[in-house]
Amino acid sequence: MFKNQTPQQLSFYVAAVSAVLMALLALFCKLTHILVISWESIGLLVLGVFTIAFLANFYLVRYYIFRRIKLIYKIIHRHKLPSDFKAGKIDMGKNILDEVEQEVDAWAEQNERDIEELERLATYRRRFIGDVSHELKTPIFNIQGFIHTLLDGAIHDPAVNMQYLQRAAKNVDRLQAIVEDLETINKLEAGQMILDLREFDIHDLSDEVYADLEMRARERNIRLTYKEGAHQHFRVRADKESIRQVLINLVHNSIKYGKEGGITKISFYDVESYILVEVSDNGIGIEPEHLKHVFDRFYRADKHRSREAGGTGLGLSIVKHIIEAHKQTINVRSTLGQGSTFGFTLEKA
Repeated sequence: MFKNQTPQQLSFYVAAVSAVLMALLALFCKLTHILVISWESIGLLVLGVFTIAFLANFYLVRYYIFRRIKLIYKIIHRHKLPSDFKAGKIDMGKNILDEVEQEVDAWAEQNERDIEELERLATYRRRFIGDVSHELKTPIFNIQGFIHTLLDGAIHDPAVNMQYLQRAAKNVDRLQAIVEDLETINKLEAGQMILDLREFDIHDLSDEVYADLEMRARERNIRLTYKEGAHQHFRVRADKESIRQVLINLVHNSIKYGKEGGITKISFYDVESYILVEVSDNGIGIEPEHLKHVFDRFYRADKHRSREAGGTGLGLSIVKHIIEAHKQTINVRSTLGQGSTFGFTLEKA
């Protein structure tokens, strides 16, 4: 009966019980002639006890609840109280304790989510710092070795001096590429990269990317083509140079991890107000446990082959950030030994 009652209802029940007890006591006194009291006086006495008990309980409960709940709100809202509490008001007709309990539960759940997110970010930060250190250490170590060898006398040996300088320069270029890619990701994450949205033909842009990478594909005897029926031209609205970077990265990866004599295909699909662009190959594929990590910074499914083929390990992470900056989605599906397909959407012009 008294479960989930409002303070106002609780005060009424307490006052009613007090009045009934007083009525019984007065009736007992009248019947036993302990006191000479009229029925009108008994009625007034009972009414007075009810009124006093109700008001006393009402204000005591109100004071108690207000002080305790104000403290709770200060804790869970970090000293930012609701306007009613700032004004010293409290609605005694509401089930205040249940409302506070719900707010505390919500606060606890939110805190738990925040803690989990902070732990995840801390783990990610530690892993990222370790990955950056590892990626930078290799070219720095190589440069250091070549330069010290030259300083120790190899600079005067025409058989090796130019070769070592070229190798050192190659590692410097790798360092520069890593730093530039990190800077690009930082700008994308911070929202500092302004997208130049314009309309263009995605098929024509794909032709340009194929032309840029044709020589690299020829070195591995990989054919660059379109999926059958994908010769239709679609106009999209996006940042053309950013999408060029996305296509170059995806096509370059398909060449790098494709099999000798293989094929790279680009496909287009009309999906209502979007165009789905897919880049697929028939290469080595990606193991299922690696699929969810392919867009992570410095993540390499095949570390040995990735380093041999070059690259900073940041390309797919940049691709993901560019597509998300366009408020679009990117996904990957792959079968080990059969190839991979990367697909992303763009807004139709």
